[in-house]
Amino acid sequence: MKTKIFQKIGLAILATGFMLSVSAQQKVPAEFKPTDESFKQYQYPAWFRDAKFGIWSHWGPQAVPRQGDWYAKKMYINDSWDRNAKSLSGKPDEDYTYHVAHYGHPSKFGYKDIIPLWKAERWNPEELMKLYKKVGARYFVSMATHHDNFFLWNSKLHKWNSVNMGPKKDVVKLWQDAAKKEGLRFGVSEHLGASYTWFQAARGADKTGPMAGVPYDGNDEQYADLYHKKAAPDDTGWLTKDPENQKEWLVMITELIDMYKPDLLYSDSELPFGEVGRTMLAHYYNQDMAKNKGKLEAVYNSKLRPSQGRWVQDVERGALDSISPFPWQTDTSIGDWYYRTGQKYMTGTQVIQMLIDIVSKNGNLLLNVVQTPEGDLEPDVLNILDDIAKWTPENGEAIYGTRPWKVFGEGPGMVKNQAKGQFGGVKDVRPYESGDIRFTSKGETVYAFCMMKPTDSIKISSLGKNSKLCGKTVASVKMLGCKEKLNWKQEGDALVVNKPAQLPEWEVVTLKVEFRK
Repeated sequence: MKTKIFQKIGLAILATGFMLSVSAQQKVPAEFKPTDESFKQYQYPAWFRDAKFGIWSHWGPQAVPRQGDWYAKKMYINDSWDRNAKSLSGKPDEDYTYHVAHYGHPSKFGYKDIIPLWKAERWNPEELMKLYKKVGARYFVSMATHHDNFFLWNSKLHKWNSVNMGPKKDVVKLWQDAAKKEGLRFGVSEHLGASYTWFQAARGADKTGPMAGVPYDGNDEQYADLYHKKAAPDDTGWLTKDPENQKEWLVMITELIDMYKPDLLYSDSELPFGEVGRTMLAHYYNQDMAKNKGKLEAVYNSKLRPSQGRWVQDVERGALDSISPFPWQTDTSIGDWYYRTGQKYMTGTQVIQMLIDIVSKNGNLLLNVVQTPEGDLEPDVLNILDDIAKWTPENGEAIYGTRPWKVFGEGPGMVKNQAKGQFGGVKDVRPYESGDIRFTSKGETVYAFCMMKPTDSIKISSLGKNSKLCGKTVASVKMLGCKEKLNWKQEGDALVVNKPAQLPEWEVVTLKVEFRK
């Protein structure tokens, strides 16, 4: 069991003492202490504020059955939860039904037996990274471990990893090498904090049917290092309350940090575990300053809005509804989080619209590009990326390195009730109408995005002569990707731009507006 391993190598230690010992060994400047007050000195790195767009590989053994997200948990759910009724449905989860039909009962064929089936035989990280750079990504994030407690790095502490099993490759390292080769910043995501309670389903048994009461394979203690020890009856939250689990998390994530020294670290939760999490974060920031000769370049993503700096808020499957004073990030996927047969994906235009809306509010987009279990991309995914890759070279100057303008937008969509995002704010993918505009700025230049291809003249009220927002005389208006000279006029109530004879091929067009000095 893991506890014995940690005792053997002397890592089962108090969280605060761990950080101090690491700092002493590595002579890391103790700039940050594990306190909220100390984290308030955090300054957002310029690279992240300028990058705007990252691509994420949310990928691992759970892709093998081709059934989408959370397979490692749902394959053990014989009695699923009915969200509408807020009670058990009496019916098995569809993934449980699929698993029994295709692999056998989870008492005999469990998640441990899925892992060896993940071979990643068509995965080419270097070619994919070239594509992602062409698409416009400025940073790349590799999943390091999901809630399935399977590590995609060459861990010396945990045998259930991609070097020992499955692909027999250090997935994190190969992604990192490819990102560095293409000049992209590199990050990792950890979902381990929630694993301790999430994976307790593997310790269950069928409630009904011919196998009722037969324990699933997670009850076999020889696999406790994968499925975790049995949780206390009251330990059912997203993050475990067990101090031993929390210390284990600290040791594991510290190994990840120290081995790969990522530019970005994402936790699929708020900053976990109180003092333990603060210890991890202080070490992460301090080792990054040591790596960068005193300059802090690290970004930590937490699903909690900071009151004053500290980290970058992450909003899953949603977007903020206004300009934030702090840089933030949306994480979402073009489809399901893991590969699912027949799934419906976003369009390239929807991704572009989402990126613009997020950037106009001081945010970044981290987009999961769904990979097959084999590691390559489906033709329809490649088509989506191709659409984005056509747009970004001509319009990227209005995205990268920009800052929010005085307002993030205008138009009919601004006054309608917006659907709520899954984890806060508004929905990340939503319909736009003619007249919906988003703004960014760079110095004295304002960029105005028409979120739907104009069918008539473009009218932007925020840039009218009498607008309190503008206050300046427009000197020139250009449409990015359009060679025609535009006919325009700054009237009292709006900047009016006549539609050119030939619009660019993409659906979202960008106006570059400059003013008299």
